[in-house]
Amino acid sequence: MLHIFCPHCGELRSEEEFHASGQAHIPRPLDPNTCTDEQWGDYMFFRDNPRGLHHELWDHVAGCRQYFNATRDTVTYEILETYKIGAKPQFTGKTETAKVATGLGEKV
Repeated sequence: MLHIFCPHCGELRSEEEFHASGQAHIPRPLDPNTCTDEQWGDYMFFRDNPRGLHHELWDHVAGCRQYFNATRDTVTYEILETYKIGAKPQFTGKTETAKVATGLGEKV
């Protein structure tokens, strides 16, 4: 079972309380009315699917109901960090996948 730290509640909780909502840090087009169908389709439907570090948007559905971001290794499922929307991720490169952020995400 995976435990996830909610940066809003300040608690480490069971994964059943959360819902993954896709890739994080996707900027919305400033003026959607000027987007072509192809640009709008890219924004709406196409996401990265990397092997390794991935920044994801999560929702604490059975808790505070707040959205937050998480950096997760898609190979090991380890969550390296969680952080509030608008904050910068601490882990950004592939060489950092070996680092462990104690207490922020762990397999049990």
